[in-house]
Amino acid sequence: MEMDLVHIWETMSWMAKLVAIALFGMGIASLAVSVERWFVLNKAFDSSAKFADKARILLEERELELLGALTRSKEFHKTPLARLIRFGLDAYDSSRGGEEVTPVEMARRELGRRLEALGLEARRGMSFLASTGSTAPFIGLFGTVIGIINAFQGIAAAGGGGLAVVSAGIAEALIVTALGLIVAITAVLIFNYLTARFDKLDMSMQHAANELIDYLEGIGGERAS
Repeated sequence: MEMDLVHIWETMSWMAKLVAIALFGMGIASLAVSVERWFVLNKAFDSSAKFADKARILLEERELELLGALTRSKEFHKTPLARLIRFGLDAYDSSRGGEEVTPVEMARRELGRRLEALGLEARRGMSFLASTGSTAPFIGLFGTVIGIINAFQGIAAAGGGGLAVVSAGIAEALIVTALGLIVAITAVLIFNYLTARFDKLDMSMQHAANELIDYLEGIGGERAS
């Protein structure tokens, strides 16, 4: 009998089918997370670049009120960089007149906290990709074990060996293993690619935060400790 995917699926045990369905579901979910995060990254880079061009002019002219208004504008109020600058400016304004901590130092602390929070928010769903990449091979291995067990059960039921007896079980084992490897390798590659882009976004946000602190120090004529 010619072996094809339909025939292999029909001969698979219900346990092996559950493993295959689980792996297929993990692959689809990983793809959905990857596409969604890719769009989020592209939008973050594009909108942050547009905001930076306008914000730099306002910083050079020391127009902090206009800069704050720009961060709250309809175009940029959800932009990661605009949100970061808004948090820093709000902390700077709210701490003016304080004696214990200077406004610049308060802005620096707030920017540091917000950088971590925005980074975690941007990486939402990445843990699923990492988990898929690390667990999919083992789930596939579990399916392999199920397939081998079915192969030996076929031998026992037939009272002897032979390719015709064990071929279905072996094919079942290999198919599930291959599916697990495909899902894992794809998830790891996408995870590494997105992580590199997230790191680049983090670096640009950190640079912008440091640049804002420099301008605030210049405006206030003070240096934060």
